[in-house]
Amino acid sequence: MKATLLTIPDIVLLEPRVFEDDRGLFFESYSLADFQAATNCALGFVQDNHSKSSRNVLRGLHYQIGQPQGKLIRVIRGEIFDVAIDIRRSSPFFGQWVGEFLSAENKRQMWIPPGFAHGYLAISDAECLYKTTDYYAPEQERCISWNDPTISIDWPLSAEPILSAKDRLHQPFADAQTYP
Repeated sequence: MKATLLTIPDIVLLEPRVFEDDRGLFFESYSLADFQAATNCALGFVQDNHSKSSRNVLRGLHYQIGQPQGKLIRVIRGEIFDVAIDIRRSSPFFGQWVGEFLSAENKRQMWIPPGFAHGYLAISDAECLYKTTDYYAPEQERCISWNDPTISIDWPLSAEPILSAKDRLHQPFADAQTYP
């Protein structure tokens, strides 16, 4: 597995070794030993999630304040632009974001540790699988505005994004609860 530290070095882009021939393909999508070596993370995963989004759906920017979740995101159909924002006040990268295109074709995965807000834009109809290091706790969930000008994410929008009712109730980054 190839691991690339992104501009916020706690975020890691993972690329599996893919074996293809005339029968199809094979790759390990997750190995505990490889994951821990690549991320230096000893946290375990407790929940797997599957999401399906139509083109132009924008989900996020979500995080849990009392039960922070690390996420390992992978796309099994289509393509997304996946984004993480550092919301740890003690971090030199506080308020900065990284984004990567993840697709079924490129088979990349993005590791986002606890302490980050997460969201994505479906570039095409897409299905994502992601592992989390803590359980979903709706009472702990928070949402930062996807288009906050202080964060200034360069979303590759081809149309007005489709948002859930929950994501329309977002708050500006300046008012968001953050981590120490």
